[in-house]
Amino acid sequence: MTSSTQDSSTRHGLDGAWTGFIRIVTSETFLYIVKRFLQALLTLFLASALSFAIIQLSPGNYLDTLRQNPKISPERIEELRQQFGLDQPAYKQYWRWLVRVVTQGDFGESFVYFRSVSSLLWERIPATLLLAISSIIVTWAIAIPLGIIAAVKQSRFTDRALQVISYTGQGFPSFITALVLLIIAQYTSPLFPVGGMTSINHADLSPIGKVLDIGWHMILPTLALSVTSFAGLQRITRGAMLDVLRQDYIQTARAKGLPENRVIYVHALRNAINPLITILGFEFASLLSGAFIAEFFFNWPGLGRLTLQAVTAKDTYLVMAALMMAAAMLIVGNLLADLLLKFVDPRIRLENLK
Repeated sequence: MTSSTQDSSTRHGLDGAWTGFIRIVTSETFLYIVKRFLQALLTLFLASALSFAIIQLSPGNYLDTLRQNPKISPERIEELRQQFGLDQPAYKQYWRWLVRVVTQGDFGESFVYFRSVSSLLWERIPATLLLAISSIIVTWAIAIPLGIIAAVKQSRFTDRALQVISYTGQGFPSFITALVLLIIAQYTSPLFPVGGMTSINHADLSPIGKVLDIGWHMILPTLALSVTSFAGLQRITRGAMLDVLRQDYIQTARAKGLPENRVIYVHALRNAINPLITILGFEFASLLSGAFIAEFFFNWPGLGRLTLQAVTAKDTYLVMAALMMAAAMLIVGNLLADLLLKFVDPRIRLENLK
């Protein structure tokens, strides 16, 4: 191959790569993601300012608790006050925190733990995500099939029984469900563990044994998170399927002699899935808030429990970081839902999604 031929091939290759890059950055999906990212920055800024203002307006602060302890001298309290910047006006505290977050990714130091807030969050995030994602999987694996069955068996005994279960599940608050599960665990002890994420001998177990041990401890908190979500999702699935099953094209498909399973799981479910995908985005956003109660009752070492302790102790920077994470998860969840809607139904234009 001659030098000119090699140069021509290289040039064509670069031209092709550049054309592909241009096609990507000008695509509807890429532009939509960029737009949502810019909106997210503004949303996070406003959310952080509002959250900080609410925290500052609430009565008292972390040092007020320390002042009630006679073993802590006023000099030590004043030293902590200066160390955490609590001697400065609220707007200066917020500005200093915001600059550190933007320039260094530093969310400050925890008042209670005297550690970086970021390190505390990274320790707890895996446990919360594990519990919340397992709850979503369990919820969807049960609620979607039962919602489809209820729609297909409309007004029959099966449908009425599932509706009773659904209303009962929605009528129980999460903390009541957790208490009931704790009572069941007490009467069936030692079948279900009720505290922590691992057993005492966890470190001595084999890799498979460690996975099974964590899964064993996840059973009750996962059920506590899943019951209410399962009940609501089942009803929404039933309603969406009933709307689709009444459409003319479903009747046409049945008239053509298509198998009933194909009509239900291919034609009907495919067109009923859109509202369920939107709900999935909101469920992802509620991973943090939904885990509070389960983590508290079952002593699960997650982010929700840490945040609850931070709110109680008025650990400002830890609370701020948790609130920002919740807002970020809401934004990411909505974005994932929009992109998944576009993937499932190419007719949808992202620019029309609000």
